[in-house]
Amino acid sequence: MTTSTISAKSSTNTAELIADALRADILQGRLKSSQPLRQDDIAAKFGVSKIPVREALYQLKAEGLVTFIPNRGATVSELSIQEVDEIYTMRIALETTALHRALPRLTIADLSRAEAILKAIDDEQNVARWSELNWEFHATLYAPADLPRLLDWVHTLHVNVARYLVIYLAGLDYQTASQQEHRTIVSACRQGDIETATATLQHHLQSASQQLATFLAQRQQ
Repeated sequence: MTTSTISAKSSTNTAELIADALRADILQGRLKSSQPLRQDDIAAKFGVSKIPVREALYQLKAEGLVTFIPNRGATVSELSIQEVDEIYTMRIALETTALHRALPRLTIADLSRAEAILKAIDDEQNVARWSELNWEFHATLYAPADLPRLLDWVHTLHVNVARYLVIYLAGLDYQTASQQEHRTIVSACRQGDIETATATLQHHLQSASQQLATFLAQRQQ
């Protein structure tokens, strides 16, 4: 198993550092779905006891990235088609609500930042960075809604599916279509067109859900 190299002993919050490293490896595809996460190996990697490792794994379990299987221990979560449908049903409801409330409060600076992030995605050669930038884009548009608990839920749901969309769908022209939809959303926001902005966002998320469900169905065959 490969993990990011960090100095776990340099911080009192060792579990958080280990969780950050494992999360990055999962989101960037270095740790694959269903891959075992052996506590002894992780503890040896970071030179710590199994206690902070266990805490880190339970934190990732709460985020939907790790599953505990009886008699087998922890593994990287594997999403089912049903779970994808549920996640995107929740995302559509929460994110369209956030955008609807945020849009009248968006400033020129907010929209300029969103556009700059889209340009950064266009220029980014490392597909593993797309997920991070994609979240920054959406969070920029949603932040003025001033719904921090809602955004926390949205971020967790985003993390659950981001690794699939970035690592596995990168070769299916997903990113090109996604960027076009992103720019349509920003354009509608600039015009104060709530209906178009939220409708495009809903279509954007539904399209991602359908593509991901198709991908998972093909993997199961």
